[in-house]
Amino acid sequence: MIILTSMEAAYRNRCRFALEVVEAVVAEVGSDCVGIRLSPYANYLGCNDSNPDTLGVYMAQELNKHSIMYCSAVEPEMVTVDGKMQIPHRLHETRKAFNGTFMVGGGYDRVEGNRVVADGYADMVVYGRLFLANPDLPRRFHLDAPLNKYDRSTFYTNDPVVGYTDYPFLND
Repeated sequence: MIILTSMEAAYRNRCRFALEVVEAVVAEVGSDCVGIRLSPYANYLGCNDSNPDTLGVYMAQELNKHSIMYCSAVEPEMVTVDGKMQIPHRLHETRKAFNGTFMVGGGYDRVEGNRVVADGYADMVVYGRLFLANPDLPRRFHLDAPLNKYDRSTFYTNDPVVGYTDYPFLND
């Protein structure tokens, strides 16, 4: 008989649905075709975790049992330090706990993204908002070209023209 502490039982319960889905998908398509996105620091409509660092580590350790291809994790919201927005970099322990390819997202620019990969903090960086506003983002990064600013008000609309398709490409 396995006896769990109340904290272990709480984490197991919080992660159960996601882990059951991962297990089912891995059984169907194989672990090399499965990845997951984690947002342990999400605070949407007041739904947040009291210990997101530990939750992320627990989930990473459980995901290792399924040998999935990647884990993409989102940083907490950026903070202002000396008048500049900075990424908190709180995923160290989750990254150490996960055995597969580890991706991070959440406010990264080209310079910071390259730095965290070079430092081993992540294997890859995910760019969401920047990619929406810059359909040629890899080229812009390569040329160190200026980036279009994104318009958050167009992110979740049903307008087929405004937002996803109207950002300009670089001129050749």
